[in-house]
Amino acid sequence: MAVNGNPTVRRRRLGAELRRLRLARGMTSTQVAERLLISQPKISHLENGRRTIKPRDVRDLCGLYGVTDPQVVDALMRLAAEADRQGWWVACGEVPYAVYIGLETEASSIRSYEPLVIPGLLQTPAYARAVIEETIPLATVEQIATRLEVRLRRQHRAHHPARPFRLWVVLDESALRRVVGGPEIMREQLEFLNHLGAQPHITVQVLPHDVGAHPGVSGQFSILHFEADVAGAATVYLERFTSDLYLEKRSDVRHFSAMYDHLQAQALNPDSTRRFISGAAEELLASASLPGRP
Repeated sequence: MAVNGNPTVRRRRLGAELRRLRLARGMTSTQVAERLLISQPKISHLENGRRTIKPRDVRDLCGLYGVTDPQVVDALMRLAAEADRQGWWVACGEVPYAVYIGLETEASSIRSYEPLVIPGLLQTPAYARAVIEETIPLATVEQIATRLEVRLRRQHRAHHPARPFRLWVVLDESALRRVVGGPEIMREQLEFLNHLGAQPHITVQVLPHDVGAHPGVSGQFSILHFEADVAGAATVYLERFTSDLYLEKRSDVRHFSAMYDHLQAQALNPDSTRRFISGAAEELLASASLPGRP
């Protein structure tokens, strides 16, 4: 289990597994509450991840649900023990997408579609600063610095050779053509993108404009997958300006997975993508050297 996970994420995963075990036993939450002499709302809150649970309570629930495998019981108890451990980003102050960072930290793989900008895990420091400054007009200097620090620290695991997770990114061509921070910063970003795309655990594909309409026209989304050590699961993340949306129903995950499969099929393959990105970088270099250009 990851050390720097989000306690809310852990509680949700633990609660989902406890609910699955209860349903497999054929018991209602009211029956469980009566057997353990606690209130029914408490059981609901535990299963929804809204309340912490002590390891010994997990042990009692496992006994009630007939779980006899000591490895399963131990894994659930460890998850309960770690549920309140704070993630590293808490020390950075207010982070608007803290729940997502927790999911990202514990994910074993991420599939992401980005229509407008290079995704945060693949950004250079200069590009990241420009994106933050130019997309959040009311941000203070301190808020910009905090967001930049968090964004760059998020990249540690994605770039860490010993403990990377699988990252697959489909980019709309618009993300390459939009010059963020100026031609030099953008060219550096494109070269960095090609460098990362050559790593064995990172795949980058570009969706050219000439493919026409496609399943991603409605906007950005990511599908995060988790190891099935306790409760195998996937979550769809939809980023919005003032709020985020997390979808966990199997039907929603299937729907977005099918969308992503279509995007991958329509996009350039990784080799063609690298050539495409290199061409875009060369065009930026050429345009920046034209007379009269700043």
